[in-house]
Amino acid sequence: MAGQSASFENNQEHGAKKLSKEIAGMIKNLETLPASTSKHCCIYKVSDHIRKSNEEAYTPQVISIGPFHRNNPKLQTMKRFKLNYLKSFKERAEIELEDIVSTIKGAEESVWESYSETISLDSDDFVKMILLDASFIIEYFWKNKTLNWTDSDQEILEPCLCNRMQMDFILLENQLPFFITEKIYDIAFPSRSKNNPFIGLTFRQFEYYNVQISQYSPSTKILHFTDLVRNFCMPPSERRPKGESQKMKEMYSATQLDEVGLKFKMSKPSSNLSPLELKYVEGVLEVPRFQLDDTTEIYARNLIALEKYHYPYKDEAYITDYYTMLSFLIKTDKDLDVLVREQIIDNWLDGVVATSMINKLSGETRFYIKINSHYHTMAEELNKFYISPWNLIPSLKRALFRTNLAGTITISSAVGLILTGVESACSVLSLKYF
Repeated sequence: MAGQSASFENNQEHGAKKLSKEIAGMIKNLETLPASTSKHCCIYKVSDHIRKSNEEAYTPQVISIGPFHRNNPKLQTMKRFKLNYLKSFKERAEIELEDIVSTIKGAEESVWESYSETISLDSDDFVKMILLDASFIIEYFWKNKTLNWTDSDQEILEPCLCNRMQMDFILLENQLPFFITEKIYDIAFPSRSKNNPFIGLTFRQFEYYNVQISQYSPSTKILHFTDLVRNFCMPPSERRPKGESQKMKEMYSATQLDEVGLKFKMSKPSSNLSPLELKYVEGVLEVPRFQLDDTTEIYARNLIALEKYHYPYKDEAYITDYYTMLSFLIKTDKDLDVLVREQIIDNWLDGVVATSMINKLSGETRFYIKINSHYHTMAEELNKFYISPWNLIPSLKRALFRTNLAGTITISSAVGLILTGVESACSVLSLKYF
């Protein structure tokens, strides 16, 4: 028995040593920390629990840019199109292709660090991907500005494809870091980059989103196209909310506020008004006009995702706060109707679909348990307006009017039935004695 016990202990000790070596090997072979820990990280893969609610909103449908969707079989048909654009880019470039490749090689590490996920490409394939995608973007933006389309372009680039490709350009997962595309443009076209910088081409490409008509300068700094579209929404720094975000539990809906006399008003169109700038003063809520269509959800989801991953701890989740505020106002399609009635919302969707979309967006932002100080103060004032005894009186009058009206209609209907019955009886009697 003693021998068996010693043998068991030896086996146990040997097993522990073997297992500890395996664990040490796992630690030794551990890959470098993910790029998301890098200060350069700005392009993120949206987590499964968020993307499952609308996979298509985060996934390119026409063209892949960057590494995350490059192997998607549905997007391979555009690879030849990209190669044609690389050919035209090479022909227009003012320096040799070798010099452009060397430039990309020199910035390769910073580009790697821009992505939150480990990328399964070797160095050469990674550089080829950057060149192919960046040259396509440069050529496409240039052609769109100069209208220098070829017959081949016009044959392939149908309006519906171009519209969807434009949406693909703003998807968070479908990005190159802006600095590398700009660097390639600058070195390829040194004679043009000063008077016609790449940032100018980019502003031209996304001018639809530039509602404040922001002006670019060569010093304009953006992370990528998703970040640019977000910046187009942002109020000027001097008009952004000051102070820390605060917890917000609930707010009365548009219908409830409308019933107690709150006036909803479309903000006067202004070239310097951010769509995020809601204003409440003495019973009047001003909201900038906005459109709901089949692109709204894609746009909103990707800006919210960018804020979730890149701006969560800086009290800068302005887009997220805006859609949270909308979800408090619009809880049912009746609430939506109030804002449509006042021409604040230009709705191109079914009312129930539009309301559901807004509430889903809000549901996925509930991890933001706080809202910026400006919206929080506004919500508190709107809640106070609703419960004010002075505002309850007209609300009660309307309720009583509806009740009295219903009663009057009921009595009138009853009287009408009685009179009809009497008239019928008289008719029968007159026939009988005729």
